[in-house]
Amino acid sequence: MSIIDLPAALHRGEDELPFIEFGPGQELQLLQVDLDAGIWVVRNRFAPGTFVQTHRHTGAVYAFTVSGSWKYAEYPEVNTAGSYLFEPAGSTHTLVVPESNTGVTDVRFIIHGANLNLDETGRVDLVVDAQLVLDFYRSVCAQVGRPDPPVIGAPAT
Repeated sequence: MSIIDLPAALHRGEDELPFIEFGPGQELQLLQVDLDAGIWVVRNRFAPGTFVQTHRHTGAVYAFTVSGSWKYAEYPEVNTAGSYLFEPAGSTHTLVVPESNTGVTDVRFIIHGANLNLDETGRVDLVVDAQLVLDFYRSVCAQVGRPDPPVIGAPAT
């Protein structure tokens, strides 16, 4: 495909990609995947008091907070609406949403590589990567009557 054949942009409206439950107090909308490069772009909505299992990143992560607030238990900085966060490969942390939040915390993440979910002893409990997230997203979407969501970059089913 030449540069002339490429579309000007690929757009997805909010209603085209459903949110699915991705753990207690967590909803996920998978926006884009690049399985060859191991990149996944998600929108997460977190309820007050939610936490995400301690995990280590194998690649860089970029986070944009749209609403609410959250932080990593291991660090003092709080991410609020308008915040941008860069996480280098190898960073390890536990995402925490304050119980005092009065509404949903909405964050976009661009993730390179995998999240290595760690158990309480520091051992890898689960590897979450672009392929796993895509497969899980498609499976849950099909279960709720939304088969084959048009995730940008996802191969045809």
